[in-house]
Amino acid sequence: MKKIILTGGGTAGHVTPNLALVPKLKELGYEIEYIGSYEGIEKKLIEDYGIPYHGIASGKLRRYFDIKNISDPFRVLKGYWQAVRLMKRLKPDILFSKGGFVSVPVILAAKHCRIPAIIHESDLTPGLANKLAIPAAQKVCCNFPETLKYLPQEKAVLTGSPIRAELLSGNRIRALDLCGFTASQKVILVVGGSTGSQFINTIVRKALPELTKEYQIIHLCGKGNLEPSLNGHKGYAQFEYAKKELSDFFALADLVISRAGANAICEILALRIPNILIPLSANASRGDQILNARSFEKQGFSYVIEEEDLSVKNILSAVTHMFEQRQAYQQAMESSQQLNSVDTVIRLIEETVKV
Repeated sequence: MKKIILTGGGTAGHVTPNLALVPKLKELGYEIEYIGSYEGIEKKLIEDYGIPYHGIASGKLRRYFDIKNISDPFRVLKGYWQAVRLMKRLKPDILFSKGGFVSVPVILAAKHCRIPAIIHESDLTPGLANKLAIPAAQKVCCNFPETLKYLPQEKAVLTGSPIRAELLSGNRIRALDLCGFTASQKVILVVGGSTGSQFINTIVRKALPELTKEYQIIHLCGKGNLEPSLNGHKGYAQFEYAKKELSDFFALADLVISRAGANAICEILALRIPNILIPLSANASRGDQILNARSFEKQGFSYVIEEEDLSVKNILSAVTHMFEQRQAYQQAMESSQQLNSVDTVIRLIEETVKV
């Protein structure tokens, strides 16, 4: 039996693409193990799937001053030797990494043990963790054509992001029932990211009187961000977050308004849903969401409103534009080469194992 170790963590975006590969890997007869941090979000997500999980010490790699910058390198070093011991005990045929700071010592340990590694970079420009990992990798998968120029030519492969199969099989009727909506009006799904966006929430709620004249709104507003005064508002359903229901919401949505995290927008692309992207501002991030969004805009997949330009007027104008040009956006997404990412990544894994 072939054995693969998956790694990646820190955020759900560094885990869910790994989970998307699991059904196909099991179908091909792979034994799967996972290495992550002791108590990161990845531990709960992976254990829910019944995959053996191995926690190691980890430290965050920061570009800014923090007192933890003194102690975290020692945690990374400890994690490296823990990962080396795990590699020698588990004897995997290959490692696949979705990134995040916990993955760096694991990838370096794989190189030490002469185990081939494939890594995946979600954002348009490589993050610090993957920059450190690229020299130890056999192949580097990416989501955006523009990313290829930042990667070694012999290693770079444009794959898109692996999408969980369950997202592609949502049920519109279940979503209609859950939201109390009618089938006769179009639906807009608003997603502010895993923790929600107070700014997006505020603008969307201010725009509700106009939006609900023509559309029904599903609003995923983030934990603790529900607005009780809007309960029962006709054509508006709010939820802190969605788990199993997300695929049903996607199946019902005619338009998605979303942040521009790489995995989120790749899911929207795979589902071919016209979308408005509101990337996290450069003041609140390294600017990766802005680059992601502009790439999708350039390819004709998305309409972009930068956070600084977001207003009730602009959101209403963008919604009108998207429904008028809906077909053009869908045709652009249909022509994308990044729609069958799971099969592309699995093929790379199989080819690397055979080598």
